[in-house]
Amino acid sequence: MNNPLNPEAINLPFNYSSIKNEFELLASASDTVTSDGTWVIIQANSVVLEQSDSGLSLPSGALPDWLTPQQTPLCIGIWRKKPLLAITVSSRLQLKTPYVAATFNTTDEHLDIQNLTLAGLAKQILHWERQSRHCSRCGAETEPIAATRGKICPSCGAEHFPHIHPCAIVLVKRGNELLLTRKTEWQPGRYSLVAGFLDMGESLEECAIREVREETGIEITNVRYVGSQNWPFPAQLMAGFVADYAGGEIVVDHNELEDARWFSIDSLPTLPPSRSIARWIIDNFKYPQGASFAGM
Repeated sequence: MNNPLNPEAINLPFNYSSIKNEFELLASASDTVTSDGTWVIIQANSVVLEQSDSGLSLPSGALPDWLTPQQTPLCIGIWRKKPLLAITVSSRLQLKTPYVAATFNTTDEHLDIQNLTLAGLAKQILHWERQSRHCSRCGAETEPIAATRGKICPSCGAEHFPHIHPCAIVLVKRGNELLLTRKTEWQPGRYSLVAGFLDMGESLEECAIREVREETGIEITNVRYVGSQNWPFPAQLMAGFVADYAGGEIVVDHNELEDARWFSIDSLPTLPPSRSIARWIIDNFKYPQGASFAGM
């Protein structure tokens, strides 16, 4: 049972826990073709769903002839005793009824946590397979390393394994206020947390401090880890933190952000969807008393 004073990020979408009891992840992707399974069909930043009387779901069984994949389907695991098959289709392909595309970053939550997690996992694996076709050292075509997702170069012998990119994301608090930011490309009025990629030679806590300083001009202290989330867009690991305001006035880095400001916890703007660790951190740690248990 979760302790309400110490919430667990492990149950967030895209983390493995929601599917582990019904899903077996294959150690390496197989290109064995079969139509008897569940399909994760990725179209740009969307997953293709099938509409039925019971709602939207991942397609299963044989696909229509017009839904042409861009590569041989990959079997990435066994879902509810059937193969889970992953493909990409062209972003220009016009979907026909009963198929529709749902973007991963939409505020509308079309998929439950299990199907959303399966779709995210497939997207991440497909991205790695596409990015690892050639050796980054010499350019030769790579070959799979048995029983892993790694690749080996038969020309120079270099081994390559999936690239997971760590990011720090941080909620900064000042009394009853939260520091929130927005990017130009987001829907109007939507704000979220400061976040950024880890640099060489720094810890995740140092990353959080630097990103807040660079993007907003604010100094922070008492940085404490609260949880993490796999974020397969395309291959991030989001490490979540809560921190306290230490000084400074907001100076927005307009190369990164459109806006940054303090919001009262009683008057928050439009926030990210609940599938994200950003929203999870805000929901669980926005109140001042959250600081007393966040680091437990």
